[in-house]
Amino acid sequence: MEGNHLQRHLALMRKSLFDQGYLDEQFVQLEELQDEANPNFVEEIVNLFYSDSARMIRNIDDALTYNPHDFIKLDDYMHQFKGSSSSIGAKKVKSDCSLFREYCKAGNAEGCIRTFQHVKQEHAILKRKLDAYFQLSMQASPSRNYA
Repeated sequence: MEGNHLQRHLALMRKSLFDQGYLDEQFVQLEELQDEANPNFVEEIVNLFYSDSARMIRNIDDALTYNPHDFIKLDDYMHQFKGSSSSIGAKKVKSDCSLFREYCKAGNAEGCIRTFQHVKQEHAILKRKLDAYFQLSMQASPSRNYA
């Protein structure tokens, strides 16, 4: 009975990630690639994203400290970050990345700085939500444990 309750809670948590706009169809495509041979595939891909994105965030943070701002370099960094976010279905993060890139094209440093703070905030929120989701997923599916 406990397993059914956890499965329902997991399904509701997953649905809320989509309903609140945190995830998009790309996340579903990742889930479709997961199978019994690699039951932690999605979690592993998301963890790789967070490892990579920490480096990308540092690069952007560093680039924003220089005056005058190198908007071409900032746009290149954010283009890479947006692509990584898109690959896991991080919808809100990807959207904020697009806005940041628009500010780069306009040469608007204040817009870049303000939007980057929002990018980092959405990135952190999604990480917390996905960590909780994967933790519950492991509890709901004991067979999904690491080998």
